[in-house]
Amino acid sequence: MIILVDMDEVIVELEKKIIELLIKENPEKKDLINIPRTKFKLTNQYPDIEDKLKEIASRKGLTENLEPVEGSIEALKKIESLGHKIFICTAPLTNYKNSVLEKYKWIEKNLGIDWTKKIILTKDKTLIKGDILIDDNPSINGIKNPEWEHILFDKPYNKDVIKKRLTWKNYKQVLNI
Repeated sequence: MIILVDMDEVIVELEKKIIELLIKENPEKKDLINIPRTKFKLTNQYPDIEDKLKEIASRKGLTENLEPVEGSIEALKKIESLGHKIFICTAPLTNYKNSVLEKYKWIEKNLGIDWTKKIILTKDKTLIKGDILIDDNPSINGIKNPEWEHILFDKPYNKDVIKKRLTWKNYKQVLNI
């Protein structure tokens, strides 16, 4: 199989780091950590601080130093060892100056240099061919009807969507591998 895997919130803990930095710099926002997420985009969840969230997300050094989602690295390596082709299919930030290079650096540091050849940067994932796309976005739209099956990476903000759901604990069962 050709398996496309989103990066942010599927392989790396981007939003956790953004919220940590926001609270560190704005202690009065400490209650944000306790508010249940209901919206896919962090900026839609907290529109009153959208500019601050975008500023933090685009900071130099943020992306390359993110923590991996628990189990993601081991699972990706295991899936590949079983003969499947994996590509990291990720959308760069619109303010891309740091995020693009740092996504490459993160992949090299955590998965190895060979994995940098498997990065697909796109704002429209429907244009990419594959059998499966693992993504936390509950609604992926673009200019084409996708060829891949969208398997939802399980997150609190996508609980209301009825699709196959995957975590790095149940991926073998969901992917039938």
